[in-house]
Amino acid sequence: MLVVGTAVAVAAAKRGQVPELPLPLEFLAVPLGNLAIFAVLVAVGLYNRRKRDRAILSLLLGCGLRCRELAELTLDHLQQREDHWAVVDLIGKAGHLRTVPVPDWVKQITDEWVVAAGVGSGRLFRCVSRSGTVWGEGITEKVVWHVVLRSSQPSWCVPKLAPHDLRRSCARLCHAAGGEMEQIQFLLGHVSVQTTEKYLGCKQRLRGAVNDRIGIEPAQ
Repeated sequence: MLVVGTAVAVAAAKRGQVPELPLPLEFLAVPLGNLAIFAVLVAVGLYNRRKRDRAILSLLLGCGLRCRELAELTLDHLQQREDHWAVVDLIGKAGHLRTVPVPDWVKQITDEWVVAAGVGSGRLFRCVSRSGTVWGEGITEKVVWHVVLRSSQPSWCVPKLAPHDLRRSCARLCHAAGGEMEQIQFLLGHVSVQTTEKYLGCKQRLRGAVNDRIGIEPAQ
């Protein structure tokens, strides 16, 4: 996977050479272009701390996890179901249990962190010192906030982000890709579909309404 510094990415953009993303992503909840996503997901570097940050950002954006859910994620949560990786038996808001599919690219980035940090059990994410030393038994929600905020600071093309911005972006990306409303609801763990609709910014369309042509219209 291509990894370069933010300064290199910005310089390339000024020359009109926007780096090609390894992922066909585009933020919708926060209007960012391809270079912004490149800066957030790719240009964070190679060291342990940055590998961890890439994995955190990928799980937030690719799986729509809440900040607390990600901080409490364990290695045992990652299992295969129906030949697909997933976060299994995740306890979400109000104690609701759900299974979250994990895209292959997210699993790959997460595996890079797991191997580099030598995580064998327990919490998936750990603290990392400035020298790259992995320590502790987990991270707090505050650490997740700092990771997301730090990822949006180095580049002129990325506004300040919060973890929930990536969760909303995940929902809208799924919807833009043709995802069904109920499947997005399952992914995010919403009890009410109205909450999912708010995430997606759905509005009723009267022109070209969904029931205009449903196959039972009289022949004209």
